[in-house]
Amino acid sequence: MRLSRRTVLCALAACAVAGPAAALDSTAGVEPFRTTSDGADTRLMLEGHDAVAYFKVNDAVRGDPAIKVEHQGVVFRFANEANKAEFLKSPQRYMPQLGGWCANGINYAVPWGSGGGPNTWRIYRGKLYVFGGQKSRDHFEMDTELNLERAHRYWTDEVAGSHPLLTRWKRLVFRVPHYKTDKALQEEYDAKLAAGTLPVMPGKPQVVPAQ
Repeated sequence: MRLSRRTVLCALAACAVAGPAAALDSTAGVEPFRTTSDGADTRLMLEGHDAVAYFKVNDAVRGDPAIKVEHQGVVFRFANEANKAEFLKSPQRYMPQLGGWCANGINYAVPWGSGGGPNTWRIYRGKLYVFGGQKSRDHFEMDTELNLERAHRYWTDEVAGSHPLLTRWKRLVFRVPHYKTDKALQEEYDAKLAAGTLPVMPGKPQVVPAQ
């Protein structure tokens, strides 16, 4: 989606007047979590997927709405009671990184959508990262090490503790120095795919950054 500078600046002004209630849930100001709403769960993480299942079965598994935990103001669902108990023993081990936002978005200091479902996640160095879709993950993994470093730096310096909608609009106007359009990223990906130089080739095991 392409927006004019005028449109974005107007949106920023509107958010500033409307206050936090007009924007996404920032979870008590601790860090801006990316949540969705489903039934009684208005602050649902990972779109209802089981955070523990990613690690235990290497798959995205839908959680049961009846088996859930509230942690840091947000709700996690689990496929079974065993996974719920495992999460309660060590929640930080299973929490998605970067607030559950698309890791490739945070790579550009833009807290935007994420998935967590099939093909939209990876575990790097024992930590869960989610993405806004297959293309977002593909683009991120063209240089995983560099993009992980950038995402965590922008998270620490700009996104953590911020108003996510204001931060998003700001960085849609004032782009980070390494910004590339979706079109440019896809052209780069397609060229590497054709040349057989992608770090992660379709159907092959993922690349896990060095320890």
